[in-house]
Amino acid sequence: MRKLNKLVITEMYLREVLCTVCAIVKDQKVIELRLEPSGKKNILNNIYVGQIEKIATNIQAAFVRLNDSVNGYLPLNQCEHAIFTDGHREGQPLRPGDQILVQINRDAMKGKLPALTANLNFSGKFLVLTTGNRKIGISNKLSKEESSKLSKWLDDERTLSDRGYGLIARTNAADASKEEFFHELDILRKQYEKVAVYGRNRTCFSLLYESEPFYLAAVRDIYGRDLDEIVTDIPDIHTKISDYLNEFQPEKLAILNLYQDKLLPLYKLHSLESAIDEICHEKIWLKSGGFLVIQQTEAFVSIDVNSGKYTGKKKAEETYRKINLEAAAEIARQLRLRNLSGIILIDFINMQNTDHQDELFHVLQKHLRKDPVKCTAVDITPLHILEMTRQKVRRPVIEDIHSLSTI
Repeated sequence: MRKLNKLVITEMYLREVLCTVCAIVKDQKVIELRLEPSGKKNILNNIYVGQIEKIATNIQAAFVRLNDSVNGYLPLNQCEHAIFTDGHREGQPLRPGDQILVQINRDAMKGKLPALTANLNFSGKFLVLTTGNRKIGISNKLSKEESSKLSKWLDDERTLSDRGYGLIARTNAADASKEEFFHELDILRKQYEKVAVYGRNRTCFSLLYESEPFYLAAVRDIYGRDLDEIVTDIPDIHTKISDYLNEFQPEKLAILNLYQDKLLPLYKLHSLESAIDEICHEKIWLKSGGFLVIQQTEAFVSIDVNSGKYTGKKKAEETYRKINLEAAAEIARQLRLRNLSGIILIDFINMQNTDHQDELFHVLQKHLRKDPVKCTAVDITPLHILEMTRQKVRRPVIEDIHSLSTI
């Protein structure tokens, strides 16, 4: 039986602050969660006319002022096709005072400034338009037949000699009709022209592109085949999602529902309080009786797998194999739920059988492939530590929760 997937959007109080919470629930279990204080505007993916304040050659980065209250950090390797507003010619080195179009591509984390890029991205459900890589690409998660079809649809784009952007067909594009695909392409091109072309004439510190609310981004980005219901108990959000779907995905309007049961709040129905409580604790119990200890340090995330209360009657090697395989699935879920990223070191229970070690590595890879954020399992060291990475995009959910105390 196929597991049901829901996108749940609701409001609840956390640390006496009213928050909008967006969660993906799979088979009644929360696998991803985002939250923001209700009414707060998200700046991730916003595009500004920024001004270079300082060049730090020792770390190959520039510090950029976006407005009176926001500064950002721009790696110099993110400036290959930078767009300037002050007559600066492409190919010349950056200098203080230059005015440049930049996009926030990573939230501020642990006191660090937001990360910026001069390679602008405009994301849709089916396509991503980028000024950084000007090639035409297709998601590697698509079948050969799907990739071939989409590649043919993009043949005309390849022939444009003056094209100042590249395109990537996303996994969701496999389910798009040709009409829907080109409708979105037309919208992304207009966004690009408004920002990248006409934005050259805007004044310094102008906000050229404001990202959509994070719950609309979740509706856009979730893989369509994996979604059975979108449910919210907030009429205003229901209306905004309905308007979005009506323009971009009218076939999904049927799965959008407004929850109206006043006796059982939506966040209780889907155990969002329990999921947030889980995020706040380092120790996670497994069904087998084993447990995980998840700790975020300054340099990396450490995860320790323990046998705990497991009372299997089989020999030790099979016991450890069973716990490790269960732990692999739960670790993949916890990384996504907590939004942990960077270097991740996993200390599984030691197994002497090399076949079992290989099996564990491949099972973890299988679970990580379900994560929309790029994950890479690197190897298992001689000390039996599994090394992996997860791309940094937003700060961990626990930091979002801690930040509520300062509001």
